[in-house]
Amino acid sequence: MEAINAACHDENLDTASSGRKTYVLDTNVLLHDPTAVAAFMEHHVVIPMTVLEELDHIKDRRDKTVSREARIAIGMIEKIVGGASPGATQAGVEIPGSNFNGPLGTLAIYPDQLIQEDGVVPFLNATQDQANDNRIINVALKLQSEQPEAVVCLVTKDINMRIKAKGSGLNNVEDYRHDRVLDDIDLLSTGYEHVSGDFWSTIAEVDTIREDNVTLHRLAKAALPNAYPCQFVYDDEKFLAYVVKIDDEFVYLRVDSRDNLMNQRFWGLAPRNLEQAMAMRLLDDGDIDMTVLTGPAGSGKTLLALAYGLHAILEQRKFSKLILARSTPPIAEEIGFLPGTEEEKMAPWLAAFEDNLEILHGTDECANGSIDYVKERANIQFKSLNFMRGRSFNNAYIIIDEAQGLTQFQLKSIISRVGADSQIVVLGNLAQIDNKYISPLTSGLTYLVERVKAYPHAGTMFINGILRSRLAAFAEENL
Repeated sequence: MEAINAACHDENLDTASSGRKTYVLDTNVLLHDPTAVAAFMEHHVVIPMTVLEELDHIKDRRDKTVSREARIAIGMIEKIVGGASPGATQAGVEIPGSNFNGPLGTLAIYPDQLIQEDGVVPFLNATQDQANDNRIINVALKLQSEQPEAVVCLVTKDINMRIKAKGSGLNNVEDYRHDRVLDDIDLLSTGYEHVSGDFWSTIAEVDTIREDNVTLHRLAKAALPNAYPCQFVYDDEKFLAYVVKIDDEFVYLRVDSRDNLMNQRFWGLAPRNLEQAMAMRLLDDGDIDMTVLTGPAGSGKTLLALAYGLHAILEQRKFSKLILARSTPPIAEEIGFLPGTEEEKMAPWLAAFEDNLEILHGTDECANGSIDYVKERANIQFKSLNFMRGRSFNNAYIIIDEAQGLTQFQLKSIISRVGADSQIVVLGNLAQIDNKYISPLTSGLTYLVERVKAYPHAGTMFINGILRSRLAAFAEENL
């Protein structure tokens, strides 16, 4: 016990004297971002033994998503401390790649099972229901008592645990913020920029050029400082344009018209507002590999994505299959208890697609026959995201629904499965997150929108307006 305390105490002194901070990580941080240990730059990261025990328990759960994250986190930790001695593991091992501009951060494992009440530090009791949380908080309290001049911070995504830690006397408690790409969700990119008044009255100089048989207007970047590729720009008059590309000095616009956009048709579906029309143009752009559609419930995201998928497969012959996928809700965790094939098992959670197929074919003379015919001809396949990882999908049109509940890591692992000659559409509503560890600012969907906006082969669009009913609009805004 004395040797362990000595090893930890030496590192604490070094940390305090160097100005580095000490971050104690909760289990949910590593489940949210398995690579979180490398996100604290030159600072000292401490993982209590209790966290490792929880990860060990979680890695064998039937919930494939969370168990996978636990295994990746364990593998990340083992890669860092696997070759270190016990003393070095407790004191701190350098984290490769944690800081490119200075000293590396360090990772230590703290044997919290050996912490004992000494009458000095107000430790929480290890009650049966709260034993693990309390032990993790006790580690931070112990380190704070040993290095009062340094910053010791508990990092957890559990709101109640943060309140308990502060109430126990811990000075610094934080949510995990490394995954935030915005300070305010109102700053999220919409895919378009509205210019008040007349757009051309704000432009001092413009050049017109021809590229690939397309007429482009070249403006100085100062005229549209926030522009990014595949963005629409429109004003209060009749001007509407599309940002084709951006270089170091200029923004290149392709002028379009609202009439052209509003006259688009996918599988008999016409846009009902300008945002839907702009989304349809993105979906039908052969140079765009991924489209991200966000917006409130009833704004038409799923209907547009499905209508274009049928149009692209059955009329344009661009793809050989249509894959509809979403994550099964946490309350179910697994779909294995349901009878039937994977498609039949997924039916309860993909009912929204069935509803939209009915909208597209509800007026047919034999609606059910039309729907069954389309599902067979378009080779529509229903998939659970929990079983998509490790597979590749070629020559497919892929729709990922309810993406707001996915982490950055989960979305990356899904999108990296998209194969050759495929197109993916990601749908989500940030107002309907049902994952207790994810907020609109930390959602993988928010991260995706902000990260891909500079990529010339991806488009984003926020579709506003409730198209279900006036009651649905009232409920979305007021309930």
